[in-house]
Amino acid sequence: MQRAGRLIGKLKLARDLVDPEARARAAWPVAAGKYAADHTRATALVRGSLIVEVEDMVWQRQLARLKPFLLRNLSQTLGEALVTDLDLRPMPRRILPQPAVVSRPAGNPGERVEDPVLDLLYRQSRRKQQA
Repeated sequence: MQRAGRLIGKLKLARDLVDPEARARAAWPVAAGKYAADHTRATALVRGSLIVEVEDMVWQRQLARLKPFLLRNLSQTLGEALVTDLDLRPMPRRILPQPAVVSRPAGNPGERVEDPVLDLLYRQSRRKQQA
């Protein structure tokens, strides 16, 4: 059996129906393997170069050594030499927004000012007076 990527590459379909960038990004996890794909993300295809974001410099160095094998695997998965180079870029880990557990510090509600900035200034001035 042949992979769908090979079949799509061999079919004579219009270029706007088969986006090379989407095919290359979809082929990256198969070509790199599950372990490497968990630590990387293919983002774009620019003039034959697949831009791959990696977690850190260590992953960048390790995958740079495997570049010929990764390019061969990409060609086999896609059925054509669509990707001619890999651009490995270290990117910082993306942290999703976290919900606030407590939006305001607990305190005496009678001494609280509604505006958070003015409340902070008020509490600082109270500490100075008590010291």
